Amino acid sequence: MTEPVATEVGRDFIRDIIQADLDQGKYREIVTRFPPEPNGYLHIGHAKSIALNFGIAQEFPGRCHLRFDDTNPVKEEQEYIDSIQADVRWLGFDWGKNLFFASDYFDRLYEWAEQLIRDGLAYVDDQTQEEIRLSRGTLTEPGRNSPFRDRTVEENLDLFRRMKAGEFANGARVLRAKIDMAAGNINLRDPVLYRILHAHHPRTGNAWCIYPSYDYAHGQSDAIEGITHSICTLEFEDHRPLYDWFIEKLPVPSEPHQYEFARLNLTYTLLSKRVLTQLVREGHVAGWDDPRMPTMAGMRRRGVPPAALREFVKRIGVAKANSVVDVGMLEFCIREELNRTAQRRMAVLKPLKVVIENYPEGQTEELEAINHPDDASAGTRKIAFGRELYIERDDFMENPPKKFFRLSPGNEVRLRYAYFVKCTGVIKNEAGEVVELRCTYDPATKGGNAPDGRKVKATMHWVPAATSVPAEIRIYNQLFANPSPDASNFAADLNPESLEILADARVEPSVAESNATEPMQFERQGYFVRDKDSTPGKPVFSRTIGLRDTFAKEVAKG
Repeated sequence: MTEPVATEVGRDFIRDIIQADLDQGKYREIVTRFPPEPNGYLHIGHAKSIALNFGIAQEFPGRCHLRFDDTNPVKEEQEYIDSIQADVRWLGFDWGKNLFFASDYFDRLYEWAEQLIRDGLAYVDDQTQEEIRLSRGTLTEPGRNSPFRDRTVEENLDLFRRMKAGEFANGARVLRAKIDMAAGNINLRDPVLYRILHAHHPRTGNAWCIYPSYDYAHGQSDAIEGITHSICTLEFEDHRPLYDWFIEKLPVPSEPHQYEFARLNLTYTLLSKRVLTQLVREGHVAGWDDPRMPTMAGMRRRGVPPAALREFVKRIGVAKANSVVDVGMLEFCIREELNRTAQRRMAVLKPLKVVIENYPEGQTEELEAINHPDDASAGTRKIAFGRELYIERDDFMENPPKKFFRLSPGNEVRLRYAYFVKCTGVIKNEAGEVVELRCTYDPATKGGNAPDGRKVKATMHWVPAATSVPAEIRIYNQLFANPSPDASNFAADLNPESLEILADARVEPSVAESNATEPMQFERQGYFVRDKDSTPGKPVFSRTIGLRDTFAKEVAKG
């Protein structure tokens, strides 16, 4: 039989380990898993783990399981289960038939817990959570044995079965492993295996009132599923001896091995699930899928292409040491992908009306606009040009500085796809604000070029006044103004300018009429995507990202 051969393998240490295991004939199939807790939405840090585990299954002969660690019914909801599956699929991965839940194994985990009791390796402890914490010791001082540590096997089995039967209240008792209260690794100081929780479980209902701890359920679930490489982040490195202890002491059907890699940390970003939950519950954002959130749902709503996220994860690689990645690398990957794929359109975010006085009243003409400058197959579209149109308010100055080349009194500019126009007059309201411009155009410059060879220094986008559609534009910036926000006091670091709403924007008709969910480039403005809040009468567009990084410069200027 032909030996399995890995293909398209990267050069990180995890893949090197797997390749060495294959070369030594340890496995004929590599089995990994992505094991989220269904107590919140996935964030960009999870994307790194998803891409690693599912990517390995694609590159080597193997498969990747999606397994929900649903061992805490107090915090788990079906909403989170559904969102996690949607996020994994959106990122471009599929678990096929390999969808599992830790709750699938509750019966076997319970049986193994009784086996530990019979082997003298577990006991029921009546101490409170605080008493257990205080008796566990410190990094420099050993822990103290529980006064209930020497209960007989019979008494422990009786109490544990009564715990399962629902006889005791929450917190009244726990089941602990009997390992070593003087161990240098605190995780080995008689960890909790089961706690009492009288709560409705999303999948098992009220069948159970005791639930296994993560440390107990995780490794055994890996063993049941035949996981070969249990890959997790560095915070679980000190838990590995406990992971191995359970595998050694229990009659598990396989012996998986745990490997740790550095989690993703980004500037201007907090990925703590506690903080993300607080942001939602305290109303700092408009939900888990708020486009300012680092959740995958938020990025999807914001129009971030999954290919950009996969490329970002690939670029940062898989390392053994924690580090902080500049968010600019993520933004570069997003811009690079959108520049390649996004079709071009025109939108005016802060409209200023222009009347071309020498253009015939009532006349319109269709001008041809390209959909993508680097992709001829994207084709062209028609834009109606007439006497009245809108330009960007920032593209006009009545008294411009020396290097301002856009529209000003007496200055000539090019209108994209259209003509040269010159400003001949300014109309103001009673407050002295400019509300309308009067211009003339040169009919000989159709298409944006002058037959006499004269040049202009600025090309401006525009939309027709008659057929453009009112729209709401949402400009998103970083949620935090501090590149290293404080998780313990995150509210102090929130960026007050993380969202700007422009309620009176105008977009060309092809933008408003399309229900496409793919991002597009509004020329000279950035990349935008239609938001789910859109209505038939007024579309809403969220900015995915600007054409260049201006936020970091603004923060630096203070």
